[in-house]
Amino acid sequence: MRLYKHLVSICCFLVLFNCNKEQKIGFSDINITADNNTIVDVNIPEAHGDKTVSNQINSEIQKAIISALHIGNPDEITSSSLEESITSFNNEYNGFKSDFPETAQLWEAQIDGEVMYQSPEIISIAMTSYTNTGGAHGILNISFLNFDSKTGQRIQNNQIFNDAEAFKTVAHPFFIDATKNKSLLIDYKQFELPTNIGYSEEGIVLLYNTYEIAPYSSGILELAIPFGDAEPYLVFNSF
Repeated sequence: MRLYKHLVSICCFLVLFNCNKEQKIGFSDINITADNNTIVDVNIPEAHGDKTVSNQINSEIQKAIISALHIGNPDEITSSSLEESITSFNNEYNGFKSDFPETAQLWEAQIDGEVMYQSPEIISIAMTSYTNTGGAHGILNISFLNFDSKTGQRIQNNQIFNDAEAFKTVAHPFFIDATKNKSLLIDYKQFELPTNIGYSEEGIVLLYNTYEIAPYSSGILELAIPFGDAEPYLVFNSF
């Protein structure tokens, strides 16, 4: 009987060990392209490990890239894969060259992703896209994708904090300090959190893309709130 109980305990341990092992999510860097592609370069992290979790994360990353490469109304995206989206971008450029053969303007699209932070509770990924389709200047945009490490589900900004208003009070002085020497016309009384919030080794990162708080010439503003200050208001632990 003792031997039987001992074997059962070992089996239970092995099952739990394997389950925990399967939940471990890792990332590898990959390059995505398509046939006859000459102007789009995509380098992103690809999740692997637990199939359900990694598939969910990879699907969201792909959606972000497809959206970044789409030209036109964002509600009219038809591409269902990265390769199809890259091909569509190239086709748009070929159509542009056909309509305006005399132009020397070249199109380009560069999309890079990196894992900013990973803990047993949360994964933050930064997606940087630069597209130039013949305008006065290209469009640079950085977006943060946050995921629940256990499920792979996207975490929205309103799910990061247990008290967003209290966190804003903590973040406000850091925002003032980060902008005070930039000669920006900002109403500090109307402080708002940005569209992009993520985790990093430095703390909670707030990133304001071009035009979000200031003109194009001001560029992108990024600041970090140390975990020591942010921790009381976070739903997901940083460890």
